[in-house]
Amino acid sequence: MNSQRGIALIVALLANVILLAVGVLAIHLSTRDIRASFAVVGDKKALAAAEAGIHQLAINFDPQTLASQSRPTTAYGVDPATRYTISQPTQPTTGPAVIPMSGYSIGGGQQWGQERFLASVRGENTAYNSQVNINVGLGFGPIEMTTMSR
Repeated sequence: MNSQRGIALIVALLANVILLAVGVLAIHLSTRDIRASFAVVGDKKALAAAEAGIHQLAINFDPQTLASQSRPTTAYGVDPATRYTISQPTQPTTGPAVIPMSGYSIGGGQQWGQERFLASVRGENTAYNSQVNINVGLGFGPIEMTTMSR
């Protein structure tokens, strides 16, 4: 019976090693989930800021003042780490500059349409180190496409 005295110590050490491995695995999986949740929160905040920037651009858009349409980085909501930046709107280099709109011709030979513009809005959250870029197409109108003497 003297030969079995050390087996209890070996079994206890082996059980401790197994429990330690299970604990390390549980910590690894939970921290990976926390990092994924952290990234999702940052992406949602950046997207919300970009959407606020698009809304602000749509409200204030005027082709007569294109130079002032570009906005510096602006704080969004109550979170000072969440911001949006609006690039200066430009007319597209491909496709028509004005798109005809149906239903606006009242009579005669008038044709009405919308001017096309492109802009980019970037939302970011510096606390979560996340950002979202959204390209936006804008239409301004109705404007008269044909010149007609009245």
